[in-house]
Amino acid sequence: MPQTETSSTAFALKGISSMATRQVLAELAAAWQAQGGEPVAIESVGGVDAARRVQAGEEAFDVVFLAADALAQLEDCGRVVAGSRVALVLSSTAVAVPGGAALPDISTEQALRAAVLAAPRIGYSTGPSGVALQKLFERWGIAEQIRPRIVQARPGVPVGSLIATGEVALGFQQLSELIHVEGIAIVGPLPQAVAIDTVFSGGVVAGSAHADAVRRLLAFMASPGADGAKRRQGMEPA
Repeated sequence: MPQTETSSTAFALKGISSMATRQVLAELAAAWQAQGGEPVAIESVGGVDAARRVQAGEEAFDVVFLAADALAQLEDCGRVVAGSRVALVLSSTAVAVPGGAALPDISTEQALRAAVLAAPRIGYSTGPSGVALQKLFERWGIAEQIRPRIVQARPGVPVGSLIATGEVALGFQQLSELIHVEGIAIVGPLPQAVAIDTVFSGGVVAGSAHADAVRRLLAFMASPGADGAKRRQGMEPA
């Protein structure tokens, strides 16, 4: 049973995360608490917003979960405790279409490019996968051609919801964020040649009064016992 810092668990660890890890963190936090760990309250928002709020120090967060590069930036500027970052999950980007729509061929890079060019509206997020897709479209030489058809989901708005309502015909987002959305059909992951995989990590927020408890929580979330939850939520252990 995890040790607590005090004789009681009157406090709850306060965390913030990007939307991509919302489901897996909820499952892992529940498992942590079930075996005696401190209560954990994690707010999930758009990754850009989460990083901004931790950077600004506007709230007393204990732990932050973000894409590894975003977390590294917070560590570099002193907002995350140096050396506290722990890699937790590997999340792959997938493609989805509205439920009932024909599934496009995305088996190769060339097929995926053709599917993007054929789609009347294309959706992606403001997170790491969206940034990577913009670079991919630029490399393909089609960024300007498809720009009028691009719909970038607002921070915290799932791309899956845009697909389900028909606002976009072809959507890209972390598989973990698509698997629980009703009204869509997941075509599959991006072909290996252009796969967009993101490692999400956790870290201790500078100034937390419960740093030791956060480190124990992160160790639990990175342990082999957490692997099943990660795979149930469409991710792999990092």
